[in-house]
Amino acid sequence: MSILTILEFPDPRLRKIATPIDKVDADLQQQIDDMFETMYEAPGIGLAATQVNFHKQLIVIDISEDRTQPLVFINPKIEILSEEPHVYKEGCLSVPGFYEDIIRPEGVKVNALNRYGEAFEMTCEGLLAVCIQHEMDHLSGKLFVDYLSTLKRNRIAHKLEKQHKQDQKAVK
Repeated sequence: MSILTILEFPDPRLRKIATPIDKVDADLQQQIDDMFETMYEAPGIGLAATQVNFHKQLIVIDISEDRTQPLVFINPKIEILSEEPHVYKEGCLSVPGFYEDIIRPEGVKVNALNRYGEAFEMTCEGLLAVCIQHEMDHLSGKLFVDYLSTLKRNRIAHKLEKQHKQDQKAVK
């Protein structure tokens, strides 16, 4: 397994729309394992393939504190179960260091393939529902900062670009 590079906002590759996965094979299994290792190392609770520059419909999630409940969603589709808005403070591995209140539906139903290519359906509420919606946004080229005002989004982009430049200078 290996740690993958997580793209950071405002990298334009984060805006690329993911395409469906045609086959579940050994290469995809390796990608899934690498994504879990990357997510745990970061540390995070969810990671979409788009965030690691793999533009396929693949999400890994583990909201457990002890990292014992890994979930894989291949070609996921969601259905909103409740339009009841719920506010969560969201962060993102592609927008490190920033956390903002985002309003999302409280419950969703997900249809996807698991890591072995088997179809499943799952009803989710709370943090898991938020995490799935957040990662699904990535597959559509959307980030949680898109829910913020233009001013706030631009301020975050400017701070991250400044940090990237400082990091590059430190490496040289």
